[in-house]
Amino acid sequence: MMKGTITLCCCLLLSIAAMAQPVKTPGKVTAVNIKGQEVSIRTQNAFAVITAYSPSVIRVRMDKQPLAKDFSYAVTAQPQAFAPQVTQNGEEVRIATDSLVARIGKNPFSVTFYTKDGKVINADEPGLGTSWIGEEVTTYKTMQEGERFIGLGEKTGNLDRKGSSYTNWNTDAYGYTVTQDPIYSTIPFYIGVHHGLSYGIFFDNTFRSDFNFGASNDRFSSFSANGGEMNYYFIYHPQVAGIVSAYTQLTGRMKMPPLWSLGYQQNRYSYYPEAEVLRVAQTLREKQVPADGITLDIHYMDAYKLFTWNKQRFPDPTGMNAQLQKLGFRTTVIVDPGIKVEKGYHAYESGLKDDIFIKYSDGKNYTGQVWPGWCHFPDFTSAKGRSWWKQQVKLFTNAGVSGLWNDMNEIATWGQRMPDNVLFDFEGNPVTHQQAHNVYGLAMVRASYEGAKEAVPNQRPFILTRAGYAGLQRYSAIWTGDNRAEDDHMLLGVRLMNSLGLSGVPFTGMDVGGFTGNGSPALYARWIQIGAFTPYCRSHTGINTKSAEPWAFGEEVLEISRNYINLRYKLLPYIYSCFYDATQTGLPLMRTLALANTHDPKVYDTRFQNEYQFGPAFLIAPFESKQAYAPVYFPEGDWYNLYDDGKENGGREKMLTLGMHTLPVYVKESSIIPMQSLVQSTREKPSDTLFLHVYKGNIGNDFRYYEDDGETFDYEKDGFFQRNISYRPQENSLTLEQASGKLRSKFKHIQLVLHGFGQQQISVDGKPADVEQGNTAFIQPVSRFDPQGESNPAVSCAVLKVLVLNSAEVIKIRFGQ
Repeated sequence: MMKGTITLCCCLLLSIAAMAQPVKTPGKVTAVNIKGQEVSIRTQNAFAVITAYSPSVIRVRMDKQPLAKDFSYAVTAQPQAFAPQVTQNGEEVRIATDSLVARIGKNPFSVTFYTKDGKVINADEPGLGTSWIGEEVTTYKTMQEGERFIGLGEKTGNLDRKGSSYTNWNTDAYGYTVTQDPIYSTIPFYIGVHHGLSYGIFFDNTFRSDFNFGASNDRFSSFSANGGEMNYYFIYHPQVAGIVSAYTQLTGRMKMPPLWSLGYQQNRYSYYPEAEVLRVAQTLREKQVPADGITLDIHYMDAYKLFTWNKQRFPDPTGMNAQLQKLGFRTTVIVDPGIKVEKGYHAYESGLKDDIFIKYSDGKNYTGQVWPGWCHFPDFTSAKGRSWWKQQVKLFTNAGVSGLWNDMNEIATWGQRMPDNVLFDFEGNPVTHQQAHNVYGLAMVRASYEGAKEAVPNQRPFILTRAGYAGLQRYSAIWTGDNRAEDDHMLLGVRLMNSLGLSGVPFTGMDVGGFTGNGSPALYARWIQIGAFTPYCRSHTGINTKSAEPWAFGEEVLEISRNYINLRYKLLPYIYSCFYDATQTGLPLMRTLALANTHDPKVYDTRFQNEYQFGPAFLIAPFESKQAYAPVYFPEGDWYNLYDDGKENGGREKMLTLGMHTLPVYVKESSIIPMQSLVQSTREKPSDTLFLHVYKGNIGNDFRYYEDDGETFDYEKDGFFQRNISYRPQENSLTLEQASGKLRSKFKHIQLVLHGFGQQQISVDGKPADVEQGNTAFIQPVSRFDPQGESNPAVSCAVLKVLVLNSAEVIKIRFGQ
């Protein structure tokens, strides 16, 4: 009797202990069902599906209950049809593709990824793996010796995120600090690097999520979410570029932007009235600062109400925009999601009528305060809400507006605490604010993009956003929000854009000059030099600050600004071709050195982590405005000084003497850089000669040159001119391969500009060419601002020049013949 009682008590105690266990793990695998590329698994406490999504991508889904219907705002690609080898025994399930092997342990459930030759790429941490604490789900990964972590989208801090943790919760972070987290957008995708290997993990969960890369522990890295599934994609490729391409194959790639959006944009909070807008535009032309865009902040509206114009400040928006277009400018206007609660206000009344606002759980429309006062907010996660927004957008397109700047879409409200019991449609599957918050900005830019595209058929929209989620690149550019006019913010902006580039977003920018506060002339000069080598180049400053136009800091800064904006406009054929490459490969224009030099420890050194490549050719070394001396690191290869062709060997450091007039810029050996004559806006046609700069080197190189009309979607129907240009130093040759596409090039001639080749004979298509010795200068000397009024000495490169007739046929150039 006593023995039975003791046994019963022990069983009850064990049962209570099990019930009280605060951390729930999957436990042992109890059933496996293999069906083609998909493995369905039942464990003691969980359900999982492991899918070979492509030869380089394995997807892992897991939950405590049977998995819900599959849905993602980020992932647009379906699993590729292929035949991985899937086998099992008593200990594990093995999925093998051409690229990697996934081994799923059965006791307990765990996942480890290997190379084909058996090296561990990434593994669940033994004893931890995936687990739940309440509704929070976490996967713990073994932290490999010397492992580095890069990416994760718009995150402050260092290039290498080892030792840090981050939260994904889109936040209105006005004047954020250089270490603040979170800020505006969420891209839960990072890249791990160790032992000559690299991999990517995309955690597709829209709840508030946390990533720990060894913060406060020496055992694991982890990613977790407050709710929802454990749902991640594991990506393996020998190169980081391949990982980024695979990630963007999953989440989509950008479309070609309108050409005008790649020109210089002038903004402040705010330009008004109409006469002031036209004055700024006219001054840019008078001072010969090339520019393509004027941006209007919230003061263009009537009492900050969206889809209105202030009739006192802007009595004739259509006429003003027509005048701006004649001057070669396009207009971008800010749009916020908040719709003021005001009877008689057309957007409010139509929104009520169409029932498109987000609601509390009891069915009452949610009301929060933003610029206009108390507002309702469209539900962009519903087709009905997006359809309503598209109709409203026509107010702007009908007035000649070309760009929509989506702001406050985190969602931002005064108090920054939208209640969790606000409901969103989520494409017919209602969810709370907890799950919808991080995708609201993405859904808004989707509505803005689709609305602008429908309103002006066959014209590429320009959409800019502050917030977003993975996949935002399909619809929008992004800028880094309300930064500060400080040196450390300028350099942080570089790292933010580099990280966004690693995370699938090629079209990025920051407020040149800083949004809050008043920067010095030296800071503005340095910032605009860097801005000329960023994907989206916009000067901006806040209300109650000094003006931030290039002439506002004096004549010397104006000349510096003009030099670098001029250079950007000359580089537009190169920049545009790099953007086309982004549409095809997902690779960004602005590239951290870790992209191509992943396993070089020097590129992670905090002294060099701000250096980046601008496309494949340029190395940009940004420094604080007050620095007189600074070290630069040259990665592998030979590098030419942009301004005088001075040559530097790679794999070493060098101390530079810095000055306000020039930004350190270098060109990689064997680079091919197409350039054009200077124009004041993209509306103006350049001369009929394409200047093709080629730098002598020891490595072969290819560059994909691309043109289209810069405005329409005709490029999707062969309305383009594209050719590969290959440089083969071992063969002493440069080949312009046969062009594809139905469009004729706008350039009748090509002038080869050869750097570092020395005097030699050159033939074109087997015939001797006329070779001219000459000089080329990328910037003009800045005046000496003293009573003598002299100029600084001109700096230029000694080059060889050869003029070639452009055609769509193969053009073969041989050197030394």
